[in-house]
Amino acid sequence: MAITDIREYAHLTDADVEALGAELDSLRREIESDLGARDVAYLRRTIRAQRALEIVGRVALLGSGKRGLWWLGTGSLALAKIIENMELGHNVMHGQWDWMNDPEVHSTTWEWDMVCAAPHWKHSHNFVHHKYTNIVGMDHDVGYKILRVTRDEPWEPKRLFQPFFNVMLAATFEWGIGLHDLNLSGVAKGEQTWEEAKPKVKLFATKIAKQVGKDYILFPALSGPNFKHTLTANLTANLVRNLWAYMVIFCGHFPDGAEKFTLESLENETQGQWYLRQMLGTANFDTGPTLAFLSGNLSYQIEHHLYPDLPSNRLPEISVRVRELCDKYDLPYTTGSMLTQYLQTLRTINKLALPDQLLRATSDDAPETASERRFDGMPRERGLKTALRNLARSRRRRVLRAWR
Repeated sequence: MAITDIREYAHLTDADVEALGAELDSLRREIESDLGARDVAYLRRTIRAQRALEIVGRVALLGSGKRGLWWLGTGSLALAKIIENMELGHNVMHGQWDWMNDPEVHSTTWEWDMVCAAPHWKHSHNFVHHKYTNIVGMDHDVGYKILRVTRDEPWEPKRLFQPFFNVMLAATFEWGIGLHDLNLSGVAKGEQTWEEAKPKVKLFATKIAKQVGKDYILFPALSGPNFKHTLTANLTANLVRNLWAYMVIFCGHFPDGAEKFTLESLENETQGQWYLRQMLGTANFDTGPTLAFLSGNLSYQIEHHLYPDLPSNRLPEISVRVRELCDKYDLPYTTGSMLTQYLQTLRTINKLALPDQLLRATSDDAPETASERRFDGMPRERGLKTALRNLARSRRRRVLRAWR
C-alpha cells in the first residue's frame, strides 16, 4: 500500500519537516530575488536557437527527395520540436517566465507545437499533477490511466497487454497527453455529461486540425513533388519528439524510489509535508548540460517539483542546495543514469502486468510500491536514508541465514 503518513515514512519529526520546509522557502526567495538579465538572455537565446533549427528543417525539407536534405531536415525539425516542447512550452506554461511580463512569453498566451491544447495541459499538469503529485486516485499521471505502476491499483486481465500499451504510449505520447484531460471515459461512466465535455473536445479537435494541417498537409504540399518525403520526415520528427518526451517524463516519475501516497496523506498537509512529498515522489537522472537542456532541465525533476514556477535554467544550481538539505535531514536523493532510471521503470511496467500472486515482494515493501509499514519491527532512526540502508542490511542478513 502507498504511504499514508509521510512524516513517519521519512523518519522525521514534525519539527524536522517544518524546518526543512522553511529552508526550502528561503531558497525559493533567494533565487527569486536574483532573477534578472542573465535569465532573460538565456530565454532569448533558446527561442532564437529553436526558431533557427525549425527554419533550417523546414527549408531543407523542401528538397526532401534528396537523402542528405531529408536527414538534415528531419534532424533539425525533431530537435526544434524537442526544444520547443521541453525547454520552452513546458516551462513557459508553468509560469516560469511570467515575472518578465512579456505577453509573447507568458503562461497565459503560449501555445505549443503538439496536439495537446495548452489549457488542457495546464489543468491536468500544473494543477492536478503538481498539487496531487503521486496521490493514488488523484494524480492521473500515475500510469496515465492505462499503465499499472503501483500495486495500489488492483490487477485486471487487461494489464497483461501493458507492455504493448507502454510502447504505443511512447510512440504517440503527444496524443496521450492531448487526451489526458478530456476524461472521455468519464462520459461513458456518467462522471460528466457530454455537454460538459463538448467544449474540451471542440478545443482539442481545433488543435488537432491545426497540427495535422501544418505538419502533414501544408508543409508537405509546399515541397511539391517531394510531398511524400516531407510527410515521412514530419512523421519521423514527431515520433522522435514523442519518444524523447516519454523517456524524460517516465525517468522522472517511475523509477525505484519515486514513492506513491494515499489520499489520507493529504489530511492537514503543511507546506513542509508538501515539499517532502515532492522530494520523495520524484526522481532525477544524471546528465551533462546538453542533455539537461534537451530535457527542459527535467533531469532535475526533484527540483522542478519543489519549484515548478522557477526558471528551468536555475535548477542545476538549486540541485546543489537540495542535495545538501537531503544530507542534512538524512533523506535519499533519488538519481541515476537515464538508462538505469528507465530500465527500472520498464521492469515495473512489465512486472505489474502480472497478477499479484505471481509477484514476490509485498505491497508495503517493493521497489515500486512502499509504505511506512516496510519498517515494522525495526528500530526507529532519524532519517529515511539511514532507515533504508538498515533495511537493506537486514534483508541481506536474512538471505545469508537462508543459505546456511
